[in-house]
Amino acid sequence: MISRIDLRGDALPEGAALRALLPRAEFDVEAALEKVRPICEDVHHRGTAALIDYAQRFDGVALERIRVPVSALTEALEQLDPAVRAALEESIRRARIVHRAQRRTAHTTQVVPGGTVTEKWVPVERVGLYAPGGRSVYPSSVIMNAVPAQEAGVPSIALASPPQKEHGGLPHPTILAACALLGVDEVYAAGGAQAVAMFAYGTEECAPANMVTGPGNIWVAAAKRYFTGRIGIDTEAGPTEIAVLADSTADPVHVAADLISQAEHDPMAAAVLVTDSTDLADAVVKELQPQIEATRHVEDRIVPALTGKQSAIVLVDGVEEGLRVVDAYGAEHLEIQTADAAAVAARVRNAGAIFVGPWSPVSLGDYAAGSNHVLPTGGCACHSSGLSVQSFLRGIHIVDYSRDALAEVTHHVVTLAEAEDLPAHGAALKARFAWKVPSE
Repeated sequence: MISRIDLRGDALPEGAALRALLPRAEFDVEAALEKVRPICEDVHHRGTAALIDYAQRFDGVALERIRVPVSALTEALEQLDPAVRAALEESIRRARIVHRAQRRTAHTTQVVPGGTVTEKWVPVERVGLYAPGGRSVYPSSVIMNAVPAQEAGVPSIALASPPQKEHGGLPHPTILAACALLGVDEVYAAGGAQAVAMFAYGTEECAPANMVTGPGNIWVAAAKRYFTGRIGIDTEAGPTEIAVLADSTADPVHVAADLISQAEHDPMAAAVLVTDSTDLADAVVKELQPQIEATRHVEDRIVPALTGKQSAIVLVDGVEEGLRVVDAYGAEHLEIQTADAAAVAARVRNAGAIFVGPWSPVSLGDYAAGSNHVLPTGGCACHSSGLSVQSFLRGIHIVDYSRDALAEVTHHVVTLAEAEDLPAHGAALKARFAWKVPSE
């Protein structure tokens, strides 16, 4: 069912050569960009009318307006299954604990007597959050986007999620209920690239946002790329990924279950096991079939995901080599199921989030660990972080020098300005002191 890549025996290559040997889904955002460009510009020129047309075309619903009435949010919360409500409330509580601890405070550094630089942290003014609504419904993504934005102090938060035909053209009621629990009452029934365009340009109903965050399909990713520079984005999220670094101490039942848990997201989802134990590899393969037969979404998601080129069992000579492989892969989610898992996890450099040992599965992080599940995909963990309070903050330096402190450094500034052939830069300081270049 799942292919094998044998990297044992020979010395592992470095960098890009090693990455080229590892499985990865094809996710051509550049090709999708040309298809979303006219959609985005249509929203720019026609606003709400374009969004209504795309709701009919892509979602099969006839809308009169895009903004969801607050009463619909209230009703969705009132009708929510009490067990689901309790689970969402606990997820929110834990997420707030973790994200509140990420808040930054202003810090002032005295560079010289009379000269200070203060770094203050200011939240973006308005954020558009995106909650997917395709194969699955993700109220957890509402939490993972809204909580860090709220804890950062963002004053204006709006959310978009695709309209659902079976729910009268509104986003899924569980999405609306999650918004109500979080106090997010500006919600729009819009999906795909057109939702990103709505936030980027603004419409008659929706004010433009400074930033858009949240996972979505390739069209959402392409729209984010299209608007990069006009708005801030979190990441161009690709198909979800799990990598498991395991040795002979791992339980194959756990490993198989965790691989399947991510494969059920999408037929392009990646499930990768890196191990130095052929016995474990064989046991995991044997365990996959009965677990798959006992679940749903088999033919449309799980089987295509596990049999696709993006998934594999990678055999290595040892945990040391396994660490090199997972660092080269840079997984969105990385589980460490080895002896002394915490020590091994501490050595990982590239991962969106790391899950240590048999009792910290990725599913916990998806919902209730307190961590954020909006994470870099496609190997971007080598340079990018998951969503956090910091994602919504801007660091601003405040420079405050006295006359004497400026005078003391003026000759250095003038020298560097002349070295860069920017004499007016130096003149701006000279003008304050009737300053002359010191004679030799």
